[in-house]
Amino acid sequence: MAALKHLIIENLYKKGLLCSMQKYYYLLLVLFSLSSCYEQERNCDNFRTGTFEFESYLDGELVKTSFTRNDSIEIDRFRGETDTSSIRWINDCEYIITNLHPKNRSEEKPLHIKILTTKGNSYTFEYGLVGEARKEKGTAIKVN
Repeated sequence: MAALKHLIIENLYKKGLLCSMQKYYYLLLVLFSLSSCYEQERNCDNFRTGTFEFESYLDGELVKTSFTRNDSIEIDRFRGETDTSSIRWINDCEYIITNLHPKNRSEEKPLHIKILTTKGNSYTFEYGLVGEARKEKGTAIKVN
């Protein structure tokens, strides 16, 4: 088998095909290495405080939540109800949010939120219950 492989490679060199294939390989290698240098915008400091809106689907219906956040408190407004949560920042782009007045056991569990990218007045984030692997994604828009 090794002899056959050696014979094929030698034959490709003689025909000049391997050299042209190597050129394409090196070209692709350079392109991939340059594309890995691209870094998405992530200006999380712009989104630590302010008023935001977030839309998502709940039971097949598009619903909107608005929330106002300062450095340590977030006030959520959803379907005419208001909730207050504490915020503990882990780093510039991640925080833990805990409901201050939970109405049931599921509201007692804190959420981990991680800002993935920012663009203009919006940010894309990933969220899930602390300690659970399942994560969802969303986009929030800063309105004020």
